[in-house]
Amino acid sequence: MTDRERQLLTWIEEKPLISQQELAQRAGITRSSVAVHISNLMKKGLIQGKGYILQTRPYAVVIGGASTDIFGCPAKPLIARDSNPGTVSLSPGGVGRNIAHNLSLLGEQVKMITAFGEDVHAEQITRNCRELGIDISCSLTVPNAATSTYLFITNHFGDMELAISDMEIYNHLTPEFLSGKMDLINRSRICIADTNPPQETLEYLAENCKCPLFVDTVSTTKAVKLRGILDKIHTIKPNRMEAQLLTGITITDDASLEKAALHFLKLGVKQVFISLGSEGVFCADKDTCIKLPCYPAQIMNTTGAGDSFLAALAWAHLEGFSLADAARAGLAASSICVASKETISPQISTDNILAVINKNGSEIYI
Repeated sequence: MTDRERQLLTWIEEKPLISQQELAQRAGITRSSVAVHISNLMKKGLIQGKGYILQTRPYAVVIGGASTDIFGCPAKPLIARDSNPGTVSLSPGGVGRNIAHNLSLLGEQVKMITAFGEDVHAEQITRNCRELGIDISCSLTVPNAATSTYLFITNHFGDMELAISDMEIYNHLTPEFLSGKMDLINRSRICIADTNPPQETLEYLAENCKCPLFVDTVSTTKAVKLRGILDKIHTIKPNRMEAQLLTGITITDDASLEKAALHFLKLGVKQVFISLGSEGVFCADKDTCIKLPCYPAQIMNTTGAGDSFLAALAWAHLEGFSLADAARAGLAASSICVASKETISPQISTDNILAVINKNGSEIYI
């Protein structure tokens, strides 16, 4: 935000119905110059709509992928190199969008920064975000480009067997683009990023983000982007393979798992949650190291479980939960998620997360 924009925003906060002419007279500039500054403040998300409606409610920012998921599930065990009877469905997806969706279900105000193409998929994702109350006004639309798509096939148990992702559009999320959004980001309570944006963009974000930065590593291929900025990350959620890649420590047992987690802390991360799949999670901060098992669940579809886990971690952080209780919230959200055929379970809620935790021997109340 420029000094002039900060000056104008202060006057608008004091008097929301102030006219552009009065702002011009106070600032000693022309009315047309004020209009340009107001337009810039709106683009940055600091003023919303007409009448100078200011962003005052606390919010979270999510930066990353928003795609269309194409999901195929066979009716019987998969047969390679053959046509398998089953079901195919389309739904809004993307790690960042999924996290934003879960956060919205948990009652958080969410602003999403992503890149869209100009196609039917963009229209569908945009409509879905608006229905959920996710603000995408600061996202980028790339002319004549294709919105990200993610094609995945599971086995008949719901575990992913194969996936193909078309995510070239995220290369347009450049440091230059993000620089115009930093005021919005730094006014948020928390920023959550996935590793779909380019490495230089993630580095720019880490260097300039003043609020707690949570990162989902997404995959081993994309996790390497984080090697030089781990000391700027508040909370990271890798799986076992990604943790090995980022720490250089081979994980074979609980001792090496703890060693890897502590290495993340030495590198500057404040909290680490290493996902162990069906074995649960190992988490650590400067005071605690703990391994927690998954909560019981009837598994219908594991896709999206990690996204719900990270969203619950972010919510738990905002609620002031301890490391262990935040991990329990993540595990509870994941157990709710995998019991649904949908990538995002409509049953995700703060009440249901707390109910799962309390039912399984721990008591958390908010």
